Amino acid sequence: MGPVPRDSFNREIDYLRISVIDNCNLRCVYCMPLEGLRFAPKPELLTAAEIEQVVRAAVGVGFRKFRLTGGEPTIRADLLEIIERVAAIPGVGELAMTTNALLLGKLAVPLKKAGLSRVNVHLDSLNPATVERLMRWGTFEQMWAGIMAAEAAGLTPIKLNAVVTAGFNEADVVDLARLTLERDWHVRFIELMPLGGGECARVAIKRYVSNIETRRRIEAELGALVEVETRNPSDEAVNYRLPGARGIVGFISPVSEPYCGTCNRMRLTADGKFHLCLLNDDELDVRKALRSGASSAQIGEILLRAVTLKPTGHHLLVGRSTQDRSMYQIGG
Repeated sequence: MGPVPRDSFNREIDYLRISVIDNCNLRCVYCMPLEGLRFAPKPELLTAAEIEQVVRAAVGVGFRKFRLTGGEPTIRADLLEIIERVAAIPGVGELAMTTNALLLGKLAVPLKKAGLSRVNVHLDSLNPATVERLMRWGTFEQMWAGIMAAEAAGLTPIKLNAVVTAGFNEADVVDLARLTLERDWHVRFIELMPLGGGECARVAIKRYVSNIETRRRIEAELGALVEVETRNPSDEAVNYRLPGARGIVGFISPVSEPYCGTCNRMRLTADGKFHLCLLNDDELDVRKALRSGASSAQIGEILLRAVTLKPTGHHLLVGRSTQDRSMYQIGG
């Protein structure tokens, strides 16, 4: 393993988020429209062996942390093979996954056995009717059963991610935060980000709720939040605890409190591009190199070039965001 690479702004970049598929079994109103979607055909997706090759190269140039994302990763048929391959690579510390939990009821135990460390679960409300309106296609009951299965399988600590959307779930944040009183979970609230320039980006702009407002709502009902002092500076969440709580309440605030200055992330899209910044369109193609017989060292060189080219941050405050990809094509 090499030393942790630094970008041109002297940030340590050691975290690779790997999208394994751009399709999803939900259609959240701020993420995926119901019509007009195009997904990468299977031949365009990186294979399990290619993902393994990229991770080996990433470890070789100093990456330490890895996360599987989508779309929804659990709908990829060879997900267990991907996890087994990646988890077996020396130098891969934590291998986590972001999921909506719909399929975790049957997959949690096999995922743990394959080598997955833990899961972050996207759940926007504890109200079944709100889940149906906001996340569409899935049900709260399925998701909750998946969360329980993940906890029982040891995919912990459980982290819940809720995207706060005006007119849908802004009042539901109190019940979500209340979960941390009795459970040692992390419940994080995420501000809407306008990605892709289409219908969902317009929803994100129109229905944006600042985490300043979300925190105020939680504290009005549940008491003052106290900031957790032991915080990794590259963690996108600012973490707090409610009085007497077992778990953590976190706020991920890319719009109201950008954390670009401590970003440690690089993203690999499902179709094999290093996406340099979530809210910018810049990418480097690695699939072409993989399928041209590139060595691990050559793949590592492409990744290091991507690190060098990583921009300083997003431009949301001046009205600019990514146009070429939507959130479901990047994986958050």
